[in-house]
Amino acid sequence: MKYKSYSARNFKEIPQVKKYLSKREIFDIEVVSKVFPFKVNNYVIERLIRWEEVPNDPMFRLTFPQKGMLLPEDYEKIAFLVEKGKNPELIREEANKIRLKLNPHPAGQKYNVPQIRGKKLTGAQHKYRETILFFPSQGQTCHAYCTFCFRWPQFVGIKELKFAMKEIELLIEYIKEHPEITDVLFTGGDPMIMSHKVFRSYIEKILKADIPHLKTIRIGTKVLSYWPYKFLTDSDAAETLNLFKTIVDAGYNLAFMAHFNHFRECETPEVREATKRIRATGAIIRTQSPILRYINNSVDVWKKMWSLQVEMGMVPYYMFVVRDTGAQHYFGVFLHKAWEIFRDAYRQISGIARTVKGPSMSATPGKIRVLGVSEISGKKVFVLDFLQGRNPEWVGRPFFAKYNEKAFWIDELEPLDKESFFFEKEMEALVGNT
Repeated sequence: MKYKSYSARNFKEIPQVKKYLSKREIFDIEVVSKVFPFKVNNYVIERLIRWEEVPNDPMFRLTFPQKGMLLPEDYEKIAFLVEKGKNPELIREEANKIRLKLNPHPAGQKYNVPQIRGKKLTGAQHKYRETILFFPSQGQTCHAYCTFCFRWPQFVGIKELKFAMKEIELLIEYIKEHPEITDVLFTGGDPMIMSHKVFRSYIEKILKADIPHLKTIRIGTKVLSYWPYKFLTDSDAAETLNLFKTIVDAGYNLAFMAHFNHFRECETPEVREATKRIRATGAIIRTQSPILRYINNSVDVWKKMWSLQVEMGMVPYYMFVVRDTGAQHYFGVFLHKAWEIFRDAYRQISGIARTVKGPSMSATPGKIRVLGVSEISGKKVFVLDFLQGRNPEWVGRPFFAKYNEKAFWIDELEPLDKESFFFEKEMEALVGNT
């Protein structure tokens, strides 16, 4: 398949859009895409979306902006400007005002930017002791954009909101000075949007640096789901796979962090073959996804998805909770419901698939997991713990919150019989010193 991409500018040219969507639905997409990034490709259109089931098809909702992603007052404001044919610059200004209200840097990302010799690494984040994130500037787009994506600010053209850098040498220097770092995670955007040649230019410098304490190279990517031809028929497919093998042969653990949001993404012959080829290089494929209303908030979806992934040789890794940014109000699932879905799916899969952890909130203090709902002295409570923390001492320590059936996020929970959660004062000090 030859790659073809569509965005807000040309999506009306998609034959299926003309055939299956009403004028009003097309207008809604046009309006919402003024605020949230929109990009889709012909593989998603032809192989993943079931157009007869639109607008309720999960893969359609995953890639095409939905009216409900904007709050009513924001939708009406942009819709009025679009309908009246107002100047694009005016629409952009109003869209930017809305964007800045949507928590563009969730989970305290602004506190994670490391420095070396007084210089900020604007394309890196170092939140957890062992892992540093790297945002290569050429990888700050994707083959298609997920409507729920918490990294939407990377793609909307506001420079101040974007993480990106080319200076791999600075990153290497920083890693060398921090022996606690064992993992570097290439992220974005999608680093697998880069050509083999560009990606190799980064990897070769890391391998040449031969940093003793660096053990794992991770690649955070949606490419398996959105463009498996990257490993099948693209002009540099063989070279990309050979580079993976080179990383493994150099003694590194290559962790291919694949994003799958629905089992349908795992079912195509292209994905199955691409998965085999990646695994043949020695890379380990780990899978992760948030739990999303309208897309995968179902026990059957998760049970089937995890089972399929294990069957294909992948390792289920995380179920996340939708972050407190962007269209959380649209895609979010209440914490108690997320836990119920996780538990019910988890107990219906084999032990070998129970590598998955969650539901986890990637919040400012760290990755906070909902362990369950229980009772203490007759009070209904959430039982929580940290899977990762800004302070590693927090990890694995259970704590309790008052039960709130309307809570989507840790900030909406109250401590049980205390003024604050055990980590909050230290968290304030850590953030204050950053």
